[in-house]
Amino acid sequence: MFSAILNAFRVPDLRKRILFTLAILVLYRLGAHIPVPGVDAAAIQATLESLPALGMLNLFSGDALARMSVFSLGVMPYITAGIIMQLLQAAIPSLEALSKEGEAGQRKITQYTRYLTIGIATIEAIGFIGTVFSGAVAMSVLPRWITVGVIIITLVAGTSLIMWLAELITQQGIGNGMSLLIFAGIVSRFPTALAEAIMSSEGVWNYLLTALIIASILLVIMGVIYIDRGQRRIPVNYAKRVVGRRVMGGQSTYIPLKVNGANVVPIIFASAFLSIPSQLALLIKAEWFQNLAAAVAKGPINWILTFILIVFFSYFYTALVFNPIDLADNLRQQGGFIPGVRPGGQTIKYIETVMNRIVLPGALFLGIIAIGTSILFALTNNPLIMQFGGTSILIMVGVALETMTQIESQLKMRHYDGFFK
Repeated sequence: MFSAILNAFRVPDLRKRILFTLAILVLYRLGAHIPVPGVDAAAIQATLESLPALGMLNLFSGDALARMSVFSLGVMPYITAGIIMQLLQAAIPSLEALSKEGEAGQRKITQYTRYLTIGIATIEAIGFIGTVFSGAVAMSVLPRWITVGVIIITLVAGTSLIMWLAELITQQGIGNGMSLLIFAGIVSRFPTALAEAIMSSEGVWNYLLTALIIASILLVIMGVIYIDRGQRRIPVNYAKRVVGRRVMGGQSTYIPLKVNGANVVPIIFASAFLSIPSQLALLIKAEWFQNLAAAVAKGPINWILTFILIVFFSYFYTALVFNPIDLADNLRQQGGFIPGVRPGGQTIKYIETVMNRIVLPGALFLGIIAIGTSILFALTNNPLIMQFGGTSILIMVGVALETMTQIESQLKMRHYDGFFK
């Protein structure tokens, strides 16, 4: 592994991308500590403790919401806008056609996503300051409406900057920018969570419990890596054909289908979807809706919905990015076929059946890990589990593996040994 890291820094282009990504992550974490002008930090913290429904938003912002920094809204408006655009592409034919127009169409969809992100961020900022955190606006010589306006503009500008940073990482760095920003926010909480878990432990039993939890987290990480690297290989044979004086084909290979092809996207989408009631609770002050948002944010209802949404988004995202029809057509055009399966409709049906079968165990595994640690925290009340539950672990491991895979591909292209032997 250490040799692979050294090899990565020996390649000038790859070294530049890695250092650029690290610089953006440092800048992001710096912005998470710059407070918004005109707010009372103590009042913000008290409000967060009284509203557990905002815990998920604070998790994805990397504690920026607890500090009421310029990055308080975090990546959630961007993720929510992305989910909405994905759903609209499946529902609106014109958007679906635009998404298939290549790079030009994707640029247009990205532009729509940006506009939608700004709109969602504005609504959230107004909801935060106008309702939940209205008592946290500090006294000043300026009229209150001016102070509130400055806070809202700052929060929306912070979201715009986060969106730009994420796109910079995706385009000029290594890995998916949005996922890496979430990863940085979650990892930054680990030292504090570990210290709180140790300090809150009293007696031999509690120390043993903390050690057992750390060991369990390591086992979960190993399980996530095992499932993420799992593949179902469909054998493919290519018929021989004569092109000029050369004989082409006559080879056997396989199509690698990942068990967890959607990676961390179902976790992020499910968490973003479940955070919507918490965001709406900022605007809807009715007691019944506040109770509903709190129930969705934690407890048995949250566990059931999280599990269902993870399974749903696993199938949904896999269907978006994996098209059996295109794969079958490419095989037919290249003279390839699956042994025992006739080309055309039967090949499409066979690939769809295999894909549906391997997505299910991966989705069930993600759902069980995500809700298992939440149930464990409800039983033990250990702060380490609260900060690093199944959702956090799945996101961290998934993003780390995805980034390492990209570095691996870059190293292989330059004939270097990678991370995965």
